[in-house]
Amino acid sequence: MSECLPAPIAFAGSPIDRADHVRADPAAIAALLGRKAKVLCLDGLDPVLSDDGALVWRDLPTEASRGELVFLGLEGEGEHARGCFAEVPLNLPPGGPHAGPGGWNAMAVLDVGELAIYGAARALVSWHARHRFCAQCGAATVIAKGGWQRDCVSRTEASAQDDPNHCGASHFPRVDPVTIMTVEHEGCLLLGRQPRFPEGRYSALAGFVEPGETIEEAVARETFEEAGVRVRDVRYVISQPWPFPSSLMIGCHAFADDPAIVMDETEMEDVRWFTREEVAEALEARTRGENGRAFGAPPHTAVAHALLAWWLSRK
Repeated sequence: MSECLPAPIAFAGSPIDRADHVRADPAAIAALLGRKAKVLCLDGLDPVLSDDGALVWRDLPTEASRGELVFLGLEGEGEHARGCFAEVPLNLPPGGPHAGPGGWNAMAVLDVGELAIYGAARALVSWHARHRFCAQCGAATVIAKGGWQRDCVSRTEASAQDDPNHCGASHFPRVDPVTIMTVEHEGCLLLGRQPRFPEGRYSALAGFVEPGETIEEAVARETFEEAGVRVRDVRYVISQPWPFPSSLMIGCHAFADDPAIVMDETEMEDVRWFTREEVAEALEARTRGENGRAFGAPPHTAVAHALLAWWLSRK
């Protein structure tokens, strides 16, 4: 991690042991399910919170009422370790991939560890709910490896061995890499806003890494596509898991020699340069829950906020 960065960042720092050695051991999973396992309470994909703003857990349901369970990890150590699980919703709740009111509320009230637990659980159960059928042959899939894999049902069906329409493939939870970057020119920072942003909000430019592309190339391409600005000297700064639905935000910084902007109006509502003083005032205003005079800074839970704070700390 680079200098002067917050640690841990939102959705990082889970206190649960991911226990990969347990995932591949059906007997170990069964043993955990048989001794006081607990299940994270979710309302669709949103967390259920207690009156004091903490995650709510429930006892493991009976076998008859149990849906697909994802093994999140172990709480505690040794023979007293307790299995933590999340249940896959039968139907994917409506709504787009972006964080809704429930997600933003969770980010505002949950402590660092619990927010990380929820983020991992949300990304996993959302993926399972969207991948009930094999992408290769269309057959149904079943949960495997404690929820960190789905197998085409034909993998375990002897009769399917001679069926060319069934492939027996395994599928794994996806993580989508996204570059998010601050771009600097002569002491100013390039920020933009999309139409879906709250009023006055500006943030770092961002975009998905495409196949056959390095992080540096993605930063350069996305900055040019969205703002018409060519960049150089791309450097990595910080990353953040972002479970809406399952991204890894790769925070970078770059420099521009020419400040001229040619904005992509299909994606952006506005792109402009902000001075160091304007960025500092916007971040200070955000601590009060307000927009700055020049723009509204991203919330402290967003990696863009960390990038802006890092940039200010460098001089």
